[in-house]
Amino acid sequence: MDSIQAIIIGIIEGFTEFLPISSTGHMIVAGKFLGIPQSAVINAYEIIIQFAAILAVMLIYRDKLSPKKIDLWSKLMLAFLPFALVGFLVKDYVDVLFNTQTVAYMFIIGGFVFLVLEYFYKETPSQVREAEGASWMQALWIGIAQIFAIIPGTSRSGATIVGGLLVGLDRKASSDFSFLLAIPVMGAVSLYSLLKHYHDFAGANITAFALGFAVAFVVAYVTVKLFLVFIRRFSFVPFGIYRILFGILLLMIL
Repeated sequence: MDSIQAIIIGIIEGFTEFLPISSTGHMIVAGKFLGIPQSAVINAYEIIIQFAAILAVMLIYRDKLSPKKIDLWSKLMLAFLPFALVGFLVKDYVDVLFNTQTVAYMFIIGGFVFLVLEYFYKETPSQVREAEGASWMQALWIGIAQIFAIIPGTSRSGATIVGGLLVGLDRKASSDFSFLLAIPVMGAVSLYSLLKHYHDFAGANITAFALGFAVAFVVAYVTVKLFLVFIRRFSFVPFGIYRILFGILLLMIL
């Protein structure tokens, strides 16, 4: 993988990781078009750019990273537990689901879920407007919804945002909770992958890795910022439509 390929993959990771459109399918398409075969070095690179995306979210929500927010983080850890437990139990079987067809179908299914959800969605005075306002039970249900993200193509942020909307959080609060939940979830996944693939860094192109890290960080930061502005004014319908179209495209070309 050269520097240009690293930059392109970094852009895709930064742009898709936190939007409810799943980065997995986009990575598959990018790898095919760029002629990058799946390898140990690519696995190592994906760890690096995921870590960059996590740091971007931590910078955006730096005011939440405080001992004063212990109640919020306790709820986030509760939401993290179902994914961690189920993920640990099925980690040896997930590779069976990792194929183009599964990813494409989950894109399409997830798109319809967003469209149906938005069709019935109504703003009410009783909705939770801030992530801190989520109850313990709401946090647990969001964590249970996150389990679906184990299936490739589902989108972790998509699953948790849908979960938040279903249990009474508004669009902004659901998105905030999802992004904050990404910190322990993606941190744990990245750490596990690092321990599993640390030896793969030996053959890495350090310059390409550094460029990809920087690009993924900047793009993730800008994307999350713009997404939070977008969701205050609009719905998730465009993401639902995009998921359906991209899923169909994925089935056609791959």
